[in-house]
Parts: sequence; structure tokens; C-alpha cells
Amino acid sequence: MGRILAVDDELDMLTLLKMIIESYTEHRVEVTNNPLEAVEMVGQGGYDLVLTDLKMPGMDGIEVLERVKKMDEDALVMVITAYGSLESAEEAMAKGAFDFITKPFRKEQILLGIDKAMRWREMVRQNREMKRRLEGASE
Repeated sequence: MGRILAVDDELDMLTLLKMIIESYTEHRVEVTNNPLEAVEMVGQGGYDLVLTDLKMPGMDGIEVLERVKKMDEDALVMVITAYGSLESAEEAMAKGAFDFITKPFRKEQILLGIDKAMRWREMVRQNREMKRRLEGASE
């Protein structure tokens, strides 16, 4: 079971994301419509995945992505937007986004993206654990 933070300036989208994810997975979802608050929440730690809208007042999703990655380079961030363009996707991915999903999305798309992100996170965790054990055994 993972912890997911969703940030979007549209409250309906946050409600929908929370409902889909919590209905079809075992993950817990926290939401905020304030990107600055989202960055603060990530700074307090404990999130396995951040879902962020691209276009928001005050701070866009690319800046949320950059700030989150600055705090934790291994953080997983998925960018969700109604303003899907190849340039936006390329920029998000170049800055470290795990995935880029355009609205309107199908329930299966978001669930598959989350599943891939959580599997990736677990694989990285296992890899680090194995490396730590191997280094400990060679001492």
C-alpha cells in the first residue's frame, strides 16, 4: 500500500482521482488544490508518488516536478494535463517525470500508470536493499 499525493487546481479532478485510486487500489490518496502546499507536504515526506496537473495558477506542474525532484531525486511524479502537447510531455520527461497523461484520461490509464510507478518504486527499493546487503557481506 502506497501513499499518493494529488495536486490539481480543479477540486472535481481531485475528487475523481481520489475515488478512482482508492476504489481500485490499496493506496491512500491525499489531495490539495494548492501547488505550494503540495511542495510543503512532499517536504514532510512519506509519499510514494505525486500526481500533478500541468496548468495551475501560482505554480505550474513543471515547477512542482522540479521542486519535488530537488528535495528527493528518486521521487516519482506523474504529470496530468488537459493541455497535452508533445513539447509539454518532452519537457516533463526531461525534468524527471515518471509519466505524462493527458485529460480526459480513462480510468485504466491512470491505474496502469500508478501500478507502473509503484512497481518501479519497489524495484528500486529492492535493488538498494540488495546492494546494501552485498556491501555489508563484503566487509
